[in-house]
Amino acid sequence: MLVKEIMTKKVISIDYDKTVFDASNMYKKYKVGSLIVTKKGECIGIVTERNIIERTICEKKDPIFTRIEEIMTSDPITIHPLETIDKALTIMMEFNIKKLPVVSEGGIVGIITVTDISRARPDLSKRFMESWVKPEWVD
Repeated sequence: MLVKEIMTKKVISIDYDKTVFDASNMYKKYKVGSLIVTKKGECIGIVTERNIIERTICEKKDPIFTRIEEIMTSDPITIHPLETIDKALTIMMEFNIKKLPVVSEGGIVGIITVTDISRARPDLSKRFMESWVKPEWVD
């Protein structure tokens, strides 16, 4: 099975110079777990709920004034839509991530998450969970 068969095609993006407050409102509106960060239409990062918690709230930064580019994960790991979901899962396990932007010819065409994979292939989600679950949280 290929990434393009199960990826979410409607990707919610945010411009790099928007604020964390803007991003939080987009999370609320679209009910998503991550936003693709763009600059002039090109993917330059990803911002997750965890980025907001750790890099804004825990750092006591004001979300109204903190820009997305300050807290985003730059140069996110991506995958091509013609890769297999096994490959996507391997990448996720290797880098301890749960979301992969799907890129073709330099542009974002989708996003694939652990949830997408577990719905399509429950057998693979068990493998991921075994690699992800830790007896103790370590940063």
